Amino acid sequence: MSDTITVTKVINKLSSRFMPEQANGVTATYQFMLDDAEDFHFCIDQQSLVVAQGEHSDPDITLILNSETFIRVVTGEQDGMSAFLKGQLRAEGNVMLATKLSKYFSKEKQR
Repeated sequence: MSDTITVTKVINKLSSRFMPEQANGVTATYQFMLDDAEDFHFCIDQQSLVVAQGEHSDPDITLILNSETFIRVVTGEQDGMSAFLKGQLRAEGNVMLATKLSKYFSKEKQR
């Protein structure tokens, strides 16, 4: 089924769904450590976004979860706070950044 959402598809769409106007004055690195998929991170720096595979040397926040939880949160099927409270998501570093994450990305393609 070609409509199946995967971590790779989500990563590939991040740039097209990024809303730079929402990131004015923001400089932050988000690291995603996935139990069962390749880790990735993205850096927001003054309205620009750079997405990369692997680990960043000094992320501001690290989110630790499995790919199933990641996809449920990204698609809106599960709230990030709910995943956190159920122990399905761990956050290390500046956890306040996690609460702002959804405002930087649109559900719809931007460009």
